[in-house]
Amino acid sequence: MRNKVTKAIFPVAGLGTRFLPATKSVPKEIMTLVDRPLIQYAIDEAREAGIKEFIFVTSRGKGALEDYFDHAPQLEQELRKKGKNELLELLKKTNMDSGAIAYIRQHKALGLGHAVWCAHRLIANEPFAVILPDDVIAGEPGCLKQMVDAHAETGGSMVAAMEVTPEQASSYGVLDIKEENGPLVTVGGMVEKPAAEKAPSNLAVIGRYILSPTVLRNLSKQKSGAGGEIQLTDAIAAEISQGRGVFGYRFAGQRHDCGSKAGFLQATVAFGLARDDLRDELAAYLEEMIAMRKAAQ
Repeated sequence: MRNKVTKAIFPVAGLGTRFLPATKSVPKEIMTLVDRPLIQYAIDEAREAGIKEFIFVTSRGKGALEDYFDHAPQLEQELRKKGKNELLELLKKTNMDSGAIAYIRQHKALGLGHAVWCAHRLIANEPFAVILPDDVIAGEPGCLKQMVDAHAETGGSMVAAMEVTPEQASSYGVLDIKEENGPLVTVGGMVEKPAAEKAPSNLAVIGRYILSPTVLRNLSKQKSGAGGEIQLTDAIAAEISQGRGVFGYRFAGQRHDCGSKAGFLQATVAFGLARDDLRDELAAYLEEMIAMRKAAQ
């Protein structure tokens, strides 16, 4: 019987410089997409997938992120007093039980691989998930749940994969596909940020991973890779050369890159239009704006 995936690492130490000046005082992870912080989408997806322990790799200036998951007795009392039970239930979803959450500091920005390695003492000899909150994925069920179900059959390490254009490949880790079986692909190799003409496929790795604990041992030996950083992709690729299985999973759902301003705005529109309480008003506004733009041309 395979070990269940019950721990997840959330690398959230980045400075969020693409969103300055907002991120001067507000961690990017608690910037709101409609009415929920980015990190809440990641937490909700992890909980749906059966994650019980949440490990945040942070850095200086992330205190507001830690406070977000704490209880707010005064606010809860006020909501209870005013009979706002729906808001009270909504607030409870942001709370974390004592002992369920841990914070690890990444003191130097040495890359995603290093951020994951920083949590190695909290991972026993068991598979674990890694979730990048910048990647917000709308899916039913959630992307990580889809992957956990598939991983129960395959074991090994697994990465979420989506198709990209050749021009986009240089921004991602790209899979060298050995075998395909529906949404699941057996990976023969991985290349970090290849030039368009050197990409081995059009399947790119995005921010969801289920990893074997041996990946952490690979990271312990890693030297800097592309961009002078310790690359998680390189440590996963080492699993293949060591004879262990690595799989890609074409998830069902829509991925939004909320690490960029354009992606964040697009996600806001998409999630707004998906809401019954916002759809009509937002759609009417967008149609009006498009009509005004066409008229101006």
